Amino acid sequence: MRNTMRNLLTSGVLGLALVATALPAQAATTSAVVFNTGHLDLVDVAYEAGTLEVGVHDEDNDIEYDADEVKLVVKRQARITVPADPAFAFLGTPGVSKVWVLPQIQNANLIWPGISAEEIEAGVFANDALTLSVQSISGPGQLAIYTENAVGQPTVLADSGDGLPDDITVTAGDHTHANWAFDQAGNYKVTVRATGTLVATGQQVTSAPTTLRFAVKA
Repeated sequence: MRNTMRNLLTSGVLGLALVATALPAQAATTSAVVFNTGHLDLVDVAYEAGTLEVGVHDEDNDIEYDADEVKLVVKRQARITVPADPAFAFLGTPGVSKVWVLPQIQNANLIWPGISAEEIEAGVFANDALTLSVQSISGPGQLAIYTENAVGQPTVLADSGDGLPDDITVTAGDHTHANWAFDQAGNYKVTVRATGTLVATGQQVTSAPTTLRFAVKA
């Protein structure tokens, strides 16, 4: 479980005591924490002690995890028909194909997926910008990450269907939501990395690869 400044500052002495007692139990088990609902930052970027990190943040309970501690379930209820609009052809045949979507707009029955750089302070990285690279995906199908504007038109942020890596710009201090769409049921691994250029030195720093695990239910 990631020990970030947000956790330490908000939990106080009691929180530190709980972390100290909980860590041995966490290390002793290989069981993943399973999520199928809730507000989760699937990509939570932090910069601490000269290291850029990517983890998963449970927003509802303010708990941060390493990605390998978490399994993300995309329930059957996420399955929809691709909108009958040619703009959505990147998901499949409009009006015909089926996809499983974790939605940009909150649905209490599904995971609400966020992308967060809230822990990054302004002025640390050039232009207050970081690049989130969706590097690879393994699984039975494809993944697309996209947003929809007020009139329902999509902007594709990443699409494994036309090749990876794809880069998403993330702004320091921001917290955003997007649709995560899978075109087949099954188990997926999605690997991402974050990169930024430090204002103080001009040095480029990159996180270690982080792999998210999804189970998409038929």
